[in-house]
This record gives sequence, C-alpha cells and structure tokens, in this order.
Amino acid sequence: MDIKTATALRRLRLVSAPEAISFLLLLVCSVLKRTVGFDAVFPMGLTHGVLFILYVIFWADAWNRTKWPLKTAALYFVLSVLPAGGFFAERKLRREAEDAVIASRARKEGIVNA
Repeated sequence: MDIKTATALRRLRLVSAPEAISFLLLLVCSVLKRTVGFDAVFPMGLTHGVLFILYVIFWADAWNRTKWPLKTAALYFVLSVLPAGGFFAERKLRREAEDAVIASRARKEGIVNA
C-alpha cells in the first residue's frame, strides 16, 4: 500500500467516529427540542452536515485509491448513514490498515511474495 492510499484510509477512519458522534448528538438534540424545548438542532445539524460531507469526500477518495469492490464501497457508505455506523467503519478501517502494515512488513522481510 502506497502512502497516498494509506493517507486516504486514515482520513476516512479519523472522520468516521466524529461523524457518528455528531449524528447521535443530532438525534438527541431533536428529541430534546420536542420534549423540553432545548433547541440545539441547527448548530448540531450544521456540524453533522459538514462532517458527513467530509466523510463522503474521504470515502470517494479512499474508494478511488484502494480500488475496493462495489460491495465494500457500498458497505462503508451505508455505515455512514446509520446512527452508529461510523464506529463500525472506524474499527473495520483500522483493522484493514493494520493488516496492510503487517503484509508490507512481511513482503519487506521476504516472508511472503505478495
């Protein structure tokens, strides 16, 4: 894995958890607005919108660089629209990055010809 691909995956991983947190907070703010009159939906919606747009941009970049199959790319996109999906995406991306590092070290040491 080259450095640009690793960077694209890292950016996607780093934005996925904050995007999930902002989505959950937006849901909480929506409930609070309707129950107790606490109105923080606009700033939370704005924050979540920016993070979601960043997630989609980073997702498209990672898909372009990694050449994921359509099924994998669709999975990461669906995880972005689920309330806690960003946490699962972050975990899966971290594992993928760790596996790539292990494979790279194995190739470097001549253990594997992959």
